[in-house]
Amino acid sequence: MNRKLIYAAAAILALSACSSKTGKNNDIQQTAEAKTPVVSVITASKQTVPQTGSYSASIQAYAVNNIASQTGGRIQKLNREIGDFVSAGDVLAELDRIQLDQAELTYRNNERELQRLSGLLKEGGVSQSDFDSFELSYKVSKSNYENLLENTILRSPINGVISARNYDRGDMYSMSSPIYTVQQIVPVKLLVPVSESDYTRIKKGDSVDITVDALPGKTFKGSVLRLYPTIDAASHTFSAELVVRNENRELRPGMYARATVLFEEVDRIVVPDGAVVKQQGSGQKLVYVLDADNCAHARVVETGRHIGNEYEIISGIEEGETIVVKGNSNLKSGEKVEVVK
Repeated sequence: MNRKLIYAAAAILALSACSSKTGKNNDIQQTAEAKTPVVSVITASKQTVPQTGSYSASIQAYAVNNIASQTGGRIQKLNREIGDFVSAGDVLAELDRIQLDQAELTYRNNERELQRLSGLLKEGGVSQSDFDSFELSYKVSKSNYENLLENTILRSPINGVISARNYDRGDMYSMSSPIYTVQQIVPVKLLVPVSESDYTRIKKGDSVDITVDALPGKTFKGSVLRLYPTIDAASHTFSAELVVRNENRELRPGMYARATVLFEEVDRIVVPDGAVVKQQGSGQKLVYVLDADNCAHARVVETGRHIGNEYEIISGIEEGETIVVKGNSNLKSGEKVEVVK
């Protein structure tokens, strides 16, 4: 056989084999492209979801009293130190008693004299006008004594803790600053700025959970005590006063706290994290819903709270619909899928 014919025949066979191989690869590629996506699904159902708002604020004393006198004088006694816990009525400080002792002497003498004149008035030994005049003098001396007593022997008006002492024993009290500051820390309070969008949601008496950085792992229970009536025009917020009982005195004024207010509880559809697909760029969130023919259709949803590994769905899905929870990362809307458990 002619050598040229042999080479030509070999070339034809080789070309035929390459074409056959290429065709086989195309078939494999087409088969791969036509493969049906495999997904897992659940049926959308409602759960009771607490509606909350979270706010940051500093712990404040429930009440703050500055212990001071209306008159100057030398400080004779200081009975408490910073950090001491005191009860209402405890004597904290005493000033010089000279004026007080004089006022008490006048008051006691007038008290005895009034009793004597009262007896004479019954017997006609003194006129009514003279008795009334002396009775007025007695009342003035009594009032003067009680005022000096209150401003010489200084007592705590509340149960609390001494947070400041500004004088030492023997100092001349000049009324420029209080002798003591007492803060009531059982209970404590917080003033939190609430957005005006929550104006109709938050109510007096709503339950509150309080956490503080200084006491990790602990949650304190409180409630909404009062709502301030005006809204700040610049920040569009209003103040809500929260109160926490703080029986163990663990919370202290100045601590940074986070408050979570429970507005109400509502029934909402809740889905796993994996069901929600976040679109890059647009910020939209999608959930794929299956129809009767197992075709997946993308729905734009509005999500609410992120609770653990689940999302609250506010709108976009109806109860009872079948939604894709796995295998949805590369799905296209309208694409037919295969469902596996």
